[in-house]
Amino acid sequence: MTNETELKADRRAWLGLIILALPTLIVAMDMTALLLALPKLSADLGASNVEQLWISDGYGLMVAGLVITAGTLGDRIGRRKLLLVGAAGFLVLSVVATFSVNPLMLIVVRLLLGVAGATLTPSTLALITNMFRDERQRGKAIAIWATSQFAGGALGPVLAGFLLQYFSWGSVFLIAVPAMAVVLLGGPFLLPEFRGDRSGRLDPVSVVLSLVAVLLMIYGFKQLAMQDEPLVPGIALAVGAAVGLVFVRRQLTMETPLLDLRLLRNRRFTAVLVCLGLAGTAMAGTGLLVTQYLQNVLGHSPATSAMLFAPMGLGVAVGTMTAPAYAKRMKPTTAIAGGLALSALGSLLLVAVHGSGSLPLVMAGITVLAVGTGPLFALGTGLVVGSVPPERAGSAASMSETANYFGGSLGFALLGVLAAVVYREGTDGASDSLAGAVAASHNLPAGQGAELLRTARDAFTTSLHVTGLVAAVLFAALAALTLAVRPRAPKTVDVVQEAESAAL
Repeated sequence: MTNETELKADRRAWLGLIILALPTLIVAMDMTALLLALPKLSADLGASNVEQLWISDGYGLMVAGLVITAGTLGDRIGRRKLLLVGAAGFLVLSVVATFSVNPLMLIVVRLLLGVAGATLTPSTLALITNMFRDERQRGKAIAIWATSQFAGGALGPVLAGFLLQYFSWGSVFLIAVPAMAVVLLGGPFLLPEFRGDRSGRLDPVSVVLSLVAVLLMIYGFKQLAMQDEPLVPGIALAVGAAVGLVFVRRQLTMETPLLDLRLLRNRRFTAVLVCLGLAGTAMAGTGLLVTQYLQNVLGHSPATSAMLFAPMGLGVAVGTMTAPAYAKRMKPTTAIAGGLALSALGSLLLVAVHGSGSLPLVMAGITVLAVGTGPLFALGTGLVVGSVPPERAGSAASMSETANYFGGSLGFALLGVLAAVVYREGTDGASDSLAGAVAASHNLPAGQGAELLRTARDAFTTSLHVTGLVAAVLFAALAALTLAVRPRAPKTVDVVQEAESAAL
């Protein structure tokens, strides 16, 4: 029987956690840092609209598409080795991106950065399960890891905005260099190596199928939110789903699959993945509408809007850091359900938003919504990676991350399309988008321009109300799902009744 003190992590493990938090922070920051830098770098490089789309989205697409392969690859060749290789690649490519001379060069470098980024996230999460064997300590470690991830996403635009005031757009990429250098210098001494006993060979066909399926599905979801014509996104989604079905069938017939889908037989494991995905859907949808509301309804600049929106990411960070404290007083599933119910209340605050004085209510809504998701992202992720043997932790971590990416893309697509439909109904088809109405109002006489703006802003506010209501329903449903799959208390046997039965 293992002594409880033998499971406790030592000082080296906690120092190693700092090493693991750095790449997690940087990968998340790179997802959002270009939101403010894109106009400036596009002007300097002469990037077209299509090239700008690839510069901004190529990185995230590659991370999402390869995270499954990277998670399982780490289980097989060694998680520390994969992490260090990815960190070295990320450092070199970040320097190259800084000195890009044309859009094509930057697009290629961003795609390669996505490949490197995909190796980092599942490796860090899987290593945490090896370094922290005590359940309570592992919960704290995962909370810190999740805090780094969401804080990075929130701070990316803010830090980029600060750098752009004093330096060129290339400085946005150089943020990663010192962090990755620390990982490369400290990782070999502070991080353990771990690989699964049943490594097997990496199946190239499965790698290609997973990459194609994920890329097509996420691309389809993104384009569905951006284009009025649904044909191309629809084809991408259909083909991606078909390829995904082939991938699933192949995994179920392999002895050592790329992704162990048999893990889904665990009800709690599956329920948490569903919650992670759909919570991401609700957050992405509300985030999309709130950022546009801040800029085009309340009239804030992109830089100011980024700072005003930061409480959403920081709220998740606060929620994840405080989640272990709740887990001491109640079951993790109860804490997750309670947090999701709080998120539903935060979403409902957005339904009450109206008028020029609505900024405090908007910020309160996104903050409460975000804080409530913290227990899900901290404790839920812990349940996912903690419910599998250590040799499968990389595969479980990749499934958790894939659920997040799909959820975010689904939120942008479905809730974005729903908001667009509500907006067009509110303007009687006179305007396709709020941004278009703002631009058109400048070319109209003062009275007509003001009327167009009033109608467009009222219609967009209504679409924000509908999105907040849908998000509230989603969060409430996920809270109910979490409670439904929580472990039941063991049945107690009444000793007197048992004795009477025996006598009869």
